[in-house]
Amino acid sequence: MLDNASDIHPLLQGAPETTEFRKLRKRIVRETRDAIERYGMVERSARWLVCLSGGKDSYTMLAVLNELQWRGLLPVELLACNLDQGQPGFPATVLPEFLERAGVPHRIEYQDTYSVVTEKVPKGKTYCALCSRLRRGILYRIAREEGCSAVVLGHHRDDILETFMLNLFHGARLATMPPKLVNQDGDLFVYRPLAHVAENDCEKFARAMKYPIIPCDLCGSQEGLQRQQIKAMLNEWEASNPGRRQKLFRALMNARPSHLLDLSLFDFAGLARASEIPPTCGVESNTTE
Repeated sequence: MLDNASDIHPLLQGAPETTEFRKLRKRIVRETRDAIERYGMVERSARWLVCLSGGKDSYTMLAVLNELQWRGLLPVELLACNLDQGQPGFPATVLPEFLERAGVPHRIEYQDTYSVVTEKVPKGKTYCALCSRLRRGILYRIAREEGCSAVVLGHHRDDILETFMLNLFHGARLATMPPKLVNQDGDLFVYRPLAHVAENDCEKFARAMKYPIIPCDLCGSQEGLQRQQIKAMLNEWEASNPGRRQKLFRALMNARPSHLLDLSLFDFAGLARASEIPPTCGVESNTTE
């Protein structure tokens, strides 16, 4: 990729010229392309609603997707979207001004879900489930109104790992955030193109680009969240065994149903020894005509 000022997307203008940053950028772009191709996200002439929260992950996703489109490597139309959820003190002008300067097509939607969540969720309970459900419903509506075929989220590799561990320890199931799914109504895809990208890389990228990060003052204000505990545990594992996160992630791509215990995924009752399998018509014999 060329990095001169005349051939670069505005979202990457002012990028550090260090070798370290170029390697970081190249790695994130490569891993994003790999996820897009591996999980079959591209429909030609499709329109994607790229959800921008103002956090490091969504800024990174927005920049990389626009860079891929700029290079002709992502043949889809991108529409950035921010949902202003009515949180007190939310800097409502930051994202619109940022997107205008970068020349990124966008839509800003205001819906006061903050009041709903704080009213409905009992004291001491986490806001995340209700907040996420309300936000997702609004984004689906916007995607339909804008003629988009997919809602694109900024969840990264570590989000996927943390969700897997939460489901394992608290939900008693082997499940996580898939990189691609269809919504319950069956009319929209949900994509996570940063599925292979490490959270630390998103943080380093957004910080180096000096994007105007907006913290989440809703879920981020709560203490003792289960996800925070899982993140701390994974951090400890990574510190004592570097590369542990990546190995865990690779395991999610290497499932063996016959070595688990789920009867819906593998027919254990139907297993038979080779000597018990009846001859099948059409099987080649050792004789020749």
